[in-house]
Amino acid sequence: MVALPMTWSFSAATPRRVSRFSGVAMASAGAKVENVKVGQGLGDLPKVVLTSVHGSEAELYLYGGCVTSWKVENKDLLFVRPDAVFTGQKPISGGIPHCFPQFGPGAIQQHGFARNMSWSIVSSETVDGNPSITLELKDGPYSRAMWDYSFQAIYKVTLDSNALSTELKVTNTDAKPFSFTTALHTYFRASVTGASVKGLKGCKTLNKDPDPKNPVEGKEERTLVTFPGFVDCVYLEAPTELQLDNGLGGVITIKNTNWSDAILWNPHLTMESCYKDFVCVENAKIGEVKLEPNESWTALQHLSIV
Repeated sequence: MVALPMTWSFSAATPRRVSRFSGVAMASAGAKVENVKVGQGLGDLPKVVLTSVHGSEAELYLYGGCVTSWKVENKDLLFVRPDAVFTGQKPISGGIPHCFPQFGPGAIQQHGFARNMSWSIVSSETVDGNPSITLELKDGPYSRAMWDYSFQAIYKVTLDSNALSTELKVTNTDAKPFSFTTALHTYFRASVTGASVKGLKGCKTLNKDPDPKNPVEGKEERTLVTFPGFVDCVYLEAPTELQLDNGLGGVITIKNTNWSDAILWNPHLTMESCYKDFVCVENAKIGEVKLEPNESWTALQHLSIV
């Protein structure tokens, strides 16, 4: 397939200091390389901590390949629900969970299986003090029991001074074609009464409130989309850049390449214990991606805060 163009660059004007490490060198719990630490997190699940020389920090769990924390100036911009469990038996509720190979309900379990499986470390890299980690997920008995295809998913997470970037590459390693839908179900820490999203005006919408099984088609007319109650809305062919005012004094820019759609979600009173403290702004691919054998699909997300 044609190589995907990048819409942003991490290159610096001065020569870069680069350190690279293979997954084998990092595999043992507690192993530490430059700006990347592998250890144990909640529930003794393997966790990776990325630390930039600029002071920002990110955490991700190998279970689900889930980023659970992104801190800039010691403020966590992501949210993990208080009911989240770290047992390796259920998806981690919060941060940036994967929805693959199915977004939402459908032929297999809700949001697929990528968030229910352990990913493995392929490598890490540090460029000018900014670390990245690359993870891999492959099919196995658990995935094949519900989705009988061979695949490879490569997920690279890069931390910068004020940014967190992800790159997801899905490759069909089977002898037959397959199709999938996918999303990054990102939970942002927010004050729900003050939060708003800019950039969606004019988009075609599929509003799942009040009936998620029969979404209502419409068009977004608002410049600033807010969260006044229960919100579950798909924005088709969304722009490649949105701005989230989290209502806490921060504006997060959400850029993407090849995530064609966006979703806003807040459960309101159906999750009374915490709905006031977060909003979900999700990059997604709602329409099916079809891959022939050996073909790949790649999508990038870039979160930044001024």
